[in-house]
Amino acid sequence: MNFERPKAVAQTGFESLRAVCIARHSYLSEHIARYFAEMGVVTTEVVGLGSIADAANAACPHVVICDYDLLAGLSLDAWEHDTLLSSTPVVAVSLTRRCQDLDLLEVNGIAGFLYLPTLEAEPALKILRAAAARPRYSLPLTTAPRTVERG
Repeated sequence: MNFERPKAVAQTGFESLRAVCIARHSYLSEHIARYFAEMGVVTTEVVGLGSIADAANAACPHVVICDYDLLAGLSLDAWEHDTLLSSTPVVAVSLTRRCQDLDLLEVNGIAGFLYLPTLEAEPALKILRAAAARPRYSLPLTTAPRTVERG
């Protein structure tokens, strides 16, 4: 399901920021998507990490907004091999944990963290836009030429 608020986006003068919102269950993913849609972000909701590829292809997101608890259990290897997470900035959100409560070793490649109960729209949009604006790097999949020594 997509949530759009074109009037809010038109008032800010910025290009529509697109986000895929991911959570453990449909109620939470819908809540997160609706929350950021109220701020003017065009959102697509997804349940679980297993179904993000289809949503990402359809939405072409600038940023992924994901429930922190879902990300915390994800290994770096899984993160690196997921096409969306490895190439799109990920902002973690939580309804129960504050940034100060997190172990820095748990945050993997998270571009930002937002604590929803005290979140204000303007600072949240700054963080999302900054994450979305970061340069995207990708390594070319070329192989080095091989030399064969004959003796």
